[in-house]
Order: sequence, then structure tokens, then C-alpha cells
Amino acid sequence: MSKALVFPGQGAQAIGMGQALAEAYPAAQAVFDEVDDALGEPLSKLIWDGEIEELTLTQNAQPALMATSIAALRALQAEGVSVQKAAFVAGHSLGEYSALAAAGSLSVADAARLLRTRGRAMQEAVPVGVGAMAAILGLDLEAVREVAAEAAQGEVCEAANDNDPAQVVVSGHRAAVERAVEIAKAKGAKRAMLLPVSAPFHCALMAPAAEVMAEALDAVEIKAPVVPLVANVIAAPVSDPAEIRRLLVEQVTGSVRWRESVAAMAAAGVDEVWEIGSGKALSGMIRRIERSISCKAVGTPDDVRSVIVGG
Repeated sequence: MSKALVFPGQGAQAIGMGQALAEAYPAAQAVFDEVDDALGEPLSKLIWDGEIEELTLTQNAQPALMATSIAALRALQAEGVSVQKAAFVAGHSLGEYSALAAAGSLSVADAARLLRTRGRAMQEAVPVGVGAMAAILGLDLEAVREVAAEAAQGEVCEAANDNDPAQVVVSGHRAAVERAVEIAKAKGAKRAMLLPVSAPFHCALMAPAAEVMAEALDAVEIKAPVVPLVANVIAAPVSDPAEIRRLLVEQVTGSVRWRESVAAMAAAGVDEVWEIGSGKALSGMIRRIERSISCKAVGTPDDVRSVIVGG
């Protein structure tokens, strides 16, 4: 068996996530304490007792999801699971920071601060209402790229997330994305709908945020991960700290090549994936990409016990 650990991105947030882990495992509680200290505010209180609208704000959701993922990982480690025994780590968008923290490349505190900065920078890069994102179901990547090119009409409209064989997300100027929705439907998409997001992530409109992240990443130490990271923008393993730094900047405007990343892990022999943190969205995508991979979601103490017993 060859295993990969994967970490969810935005959209997986939920009030109460990670609380049972923190109550059951001191090591998990310590992660939330560390993130609260790093940010200088009680983010854990928002995660466990706050309003979902506030938690969903990009600047809160990003460090909150990372904290929950690393808390789940610490619970697994408390039960004897070793990250070094995984073949790869990978994460969807912000989940890449969780993956790097899991593999010892970034400290948890630095990951929290970077994600707070990243969330703010992505939100501030484009005025609210100017950009949008839409999910297109039932068309493959090349078809969606053609849709985006036709819809652009001088504006930005790009394939932002290649999630699985039947789901590609486009991002850009709102009018262009709205055109893409109608064009996709006319070309036979099963569904095409605007997403409830506050900014157009992973497209050229995020260039100001990429500049902010380049500066922020220059100021932190990035170590070689204990296992390779399959990076979003190249869908291939990377271990060199300088390359990781460069790819994290590129990731802000670049496409999340999740389908190709999973296919690359499968081609390298991965047959089991553990989704560490909140939700099961990645497991669903992975099953649609590569049926031979078994998926286990680890976000609660029961999940931890289940995977420990199962191997």
C-alpha cells in the first residue's frame, strides 16, 4: 500500500470543526492554541462558537481550515501515525499550506500568518462584485478552456480549478464568467452555476495578491518537506524549498491542477489517500478521478480511531 495525505481547501469550513479533536487530544488543542497565538486573536472561538458567515470570510477560513487539518494530523500522530511513511502530501489551494505544515516545511505559526495574509490579499485584489467564479459540470478541461476563451471578450475568464473529469471551475470578471455559464450550457454542460465566493481566485485578477505573497513568503523559513509535495500548479512532486516558495506565489494566479495531481500520485503507485481535516470534498473528487484509490476522511476522533484500526 502506498499512501498520500491530502488537505482540503476553502468551502470545507464548518462551525465546530476540530473541536472534538481538541477535546480528545491535547496535541490537537495545542495546534489551535498555537494558531490563536500566531494571529493574536482567538480564531478557535470563531471556529467553534462563531457565525458561519464570519468563518467563511477568506481571511478567516484559510487559517481555520489549516488549523483543523493540522489538529487532525496531530491526533493521528498521537496514535502513532508517521507522516514520513506517506509517499506524498498535497492540498487543494490553501490546503497546500496545510500539506507543507504537515510535512515540516512550514511552521504552523508561519502557515497561519501566511494564510491570514493570503486571505486578505486575495479579497483586496479585486473589489467585491467585480469578479466571480462558476463551476461547470460535464465538460472536460479543454472544452472549458474553449468556453472561457469565447466568454472573455477582452476581460479575464480562465479555467481556475481542474477538480475532476466532470468539474472545472472558471474565474475572472463577473460579466465574462456569467457569459461562460451561458456558453457552457449551450455546449452541453450538465450544470453551470456561479459559486458563492467573495473573489475570483486562481486567475490573472489575483496578480496584486501574488505580489503580496511573494513578499510575505520571502520573510519566512521554508524547509525541505519530509515527503514530497505534489504542487497545484505543476501537478508534480517538489521538495526544493526555493521551488516551493516560487510555486506558492505562482499558485495565487495559477490554476489548481487537482485532477492531474491525483493522476500523478496514482501513476506513482498511490492506492490510498487520507483526507485530513474538515469535510470529504477531496475524497469525492479523487474517486471520480481514479477509482483504484481508496479514500478515508479524517476529521473527528472516531475517524482517527477508524483509520488506525484499518491500517
